Amino acid sequence: MSNKARLIAFYLPQFHPIPENDKAWGKGFTEWTNVAKAHPVFPGHVQPKLPADLGFYDLRVEETRIQQAELARAHGIEGFCYWHYWLGNGRRLLERPFQEVLESGKPDFPFCLGWANHSWEGKGWMGGGDLSIKQEYPGEEDAQAHFEFLLKAFRDPRYMRIDGKPILVVYRPNEVPKPYYYFRFWRQLAERAGLPGLFIIGDTPAKRNSDWGLDGSMYSGQRHLPAEVWDKPTQWDRLHGKVVKKVPYRKVMRHLLKPGGYDDGDYPVIIPNWDTTPRLGNDAMIFYDNDPVLFQLHVRQTLEAVRGRKAEHNLVFVRAWNEWAEGNYLEPDTEFGLAMLEALKHEVES
Repeated sequence: MSNKARLIAFYLPQFHPIPENDKAWGKGFTEWTNVAKAHPVFPGHVQPKLPADLGFYDLRVEETRIQQAELARAHGIEGFCYWHYWLGNGRRLLERPFQEVLESGKPDFPFCLGWANHSWEGKGWMGGGDLSIKQEYPGEEDAQAHFEFLLKAFRDPRYMRIDGKPILVVYRPNEVPKPYYYFRFWRQLAERAGLPGLFIIGDTPAKRNSDWGLDGSMYSGQRHLPAEVWDKPTQWDRLHGKVVKKVPYRKVMRHLLKPGGYDDGDYPVIIPNWDTTPRLGNDAMIFYDNDPVLFQLHVRQTLEAVRGRKAEHNLVFVRAWNEWAEGNYLEPDTEFGLAMLEALKHEVES
């Protein structure tokens, strides 16, 4: 049996206008607004980072979503994890792209969902304006309504599974009230609906997955960087009165892997790069001087760390497919074209 990794790339739907963003940051605001106006914040810093093959797309366009899936499939990615926003009381945001994927059956490409259970706060975003939408957990009735929406996706033949159980990522499981019981309730609903259960993975790592009712959790290394890894202030920084939190990609690569290796229930995260300058300007966290060669080495090290796992359980997440404003994306850009995707494909197929 093959034990090759099952790569799942996170997919951000914020590339189309919505009324909430229009009101907070101006008519037509999308993630591209901040991406296009980003600028370097230290000498040698590459910004803005601009899309190549797919251009400044609008995710309301079906052809774009199909092109994305074709690119991902051709370069070793098994499926997308679409970020899904359910803020309580039935309120959803940025739902249109995935809703159309679900209803149209296109693209014919595997997927799972990630519940981005966090409040929408406008502070710190370079677009200015104000936006505050709280993530709420009103109770069992809302949890059931949320599950009934999820069930429509779970029943789709494209939905990704482990042991027949739909994979569901939860961004901040620790913020769900009494998460063990909350997720147990969902598992019960799943079984009543004829599913063998759910396979729930936390994006925020837990000391013990069982405490939060999880089947597993991710280790996303950018959250675990030691303080000493960052560049020390230079004379240029002092002259310009700003100290940017930055580090060469080559210096953080080893920290992107979990120290001591991955236990059962740990899932690694591949990170092509990190640069939140488009959103946060001088307050950004920046990895710089990345390139396809270094990225390929990072992919190789990550896949080697879990190579012994059974194929169906060998999930490796990629952060991300299209998080352009955080600098972690695989889509072709004007700097490297398809080279990052080709580096990924080389290692997945080795």
